[in-house]
Amino acid sequence: MKEQYRKMVESYVRAYNNFDIEGMTQNLDEDMVFENISNGKVDLRTEGLEEFRQQAESAKQYFKQREQIIESWDFSGSTVRIAIQYKALLAIDLPNGLKSGDTLEIEGESEFEFVDGKIKKITDKS
Repeated sequence: MKEQYRKMVESYVRAYNNFDIEGMTQNLDEDMVFENISNGKVDLRTEGLEEFRQQAESAKQYFKQREQIIESWDFSGSTVRIAIQYKALLAIDLPNGLKSGDTLEIEGESEFEFVDGKIKKITDKS
């Protein structure tokens, strides 16, 4: 299972980096949950594949380029955690003062929970 999980996570990250929503969603469960946690607070949560797909489509407009680089892996049962370096070139101005054309760089962690061979939950933490 470990190798299967690794391949699905790598496929998701590759699709994310390429703005490929279809590729991002191919291994997701219909009832999947996504959470983004910044500074210890959930600032985005989607429930269900369609809601996730809509959010992923709308998020594409924020970036000219984006890349998640997997730094390390941690496998624990049906959960996979990856440490990531995130770098993005902004396409729009953000409320935090960053402007279009600025580079956003973050270190974070993504956690993928698997059920019945599909990704059931993704939690991004930064």
